[in-house]
Amino acid sequence: MLHFLSMGLFTRKESNTSKSDLLAQYAPQVLSNNYTYILSPTIDRASALEVPSVVRARNLICGTIAAMPLELYRKSTGEELGKPVWMDQPSANQPRAITISYTVDSLLFYGWALWKITSRYAEDGRPASFEWIPNSRVTPQYEGYNNNYISGYDIDGVFHSNDDVVTFQSLNDGILTTGARVLRGALDLEIASTLAASTPMPSGYIKNTGADLDPKEVQGLLAAWKSARQNRSTAYLTSTLEYSPTSFTPKDMMYNEAKQDYATQIARLCNVDAFYLSADANNSSRKQFVSLTLQPFITAIEDRLSMNDVTANGNEVRFDLDKSFLRANPMDELLVIEKMLSLGLITVEQAMEMTDVTPNGSNGMA
Repeated sequence: MLHFLSMGLFTRKESNTSKSDLLAQYAPQVLSNNYTYILSPTIDRASALEVPSVVRARNLICGTIAAMPLELYRKSTGEELGKPVWMDQPSANQPRAITISYTVDSLLFYGWALWKITSRYAEDGRPASFEWIPNSRVTPQYEGYNNNYISGYDIDGVFHSNDDVVTFQSLNDGILTTGARVLRGALDLEIASTLAASTPMPSGYIKNTGADLDPKEVQGLLAAWKSARQNRSTAYLTSTLEYSPTSFTPKDMMYNEAKQDYATQIARLCNVDAFYLSADANNSSRKQFVSLTLQPFITAIEDRLSMNDVTANGNEVRFDLDKSFLRANPMDELLVIEKMLSLGLITVEQAMEMTDVTPNGSNGMA
């Protein structure tokens, strides 16, 4: 049973489980001086995404994790349990993959993410549905000595206590703060190279050794010069006009080399091997990608959703990597299943489920 307010906000339904039993993360700690709760990013997300390498790294990380299903397990035995509806669709407004993708996006860029609780189960008071909130709509409110703790959040100007939200804290600071200088430099390089592409010849000036021209004639001459340069490479000047370049050509500026260097720096910033920004990954490199790049984000989400205010004690939420990103070659998978069957570790029905084969034909379908 879910309980809602008529205005769209949730309310608590008193049950056998008291509020204190669900106490988990009611006062998130500000983890460092560079933590983006306090230090505002010096470059905004939209500007950072104008850099192709940032887009590639972001899509690799967010898209890969978003494709992984969430499952519920018993901690003591590792048994897979039936999961609540919100694990398949946390938000009523969008698919699960979208919510997870933008949650990881917030962790990557800002170092924290926020879900607003929109409904709860009446039986135990735990959340039944959520809404991901963009960081730009959130203003943390502080408490404690030196503002070391978060007392709640203003969302679109309306205060929400920590009891009303789920806060995800990244294992690393957001790249908009820690990598602001690199991102700003990469963006400036993109702007400079775009300007160079729109100006086929290097910047310079035209010297007139004849009669002076009035301002309108000068503007017309410059406009005609620019238009001609954009349409043809051969220029013509009268005997009284002389063109003198005042800047280096794009080749002299080594834009391509600089872009490669910034791509490498951005890969390091996002903890992604530069190889992944320009190539596809095989199965062995995928495991390395999960271990070295994705695991901090996966752990941040799994651990938070496994806390007692969201998931019952003794259970844990995990991404199922083996069903998606790390799924083995079908022949290798069948050999493993065959060995497990021969040892009596699994039943035929379990083996059929592991290979996505419906047990007992149509009788196994709901």
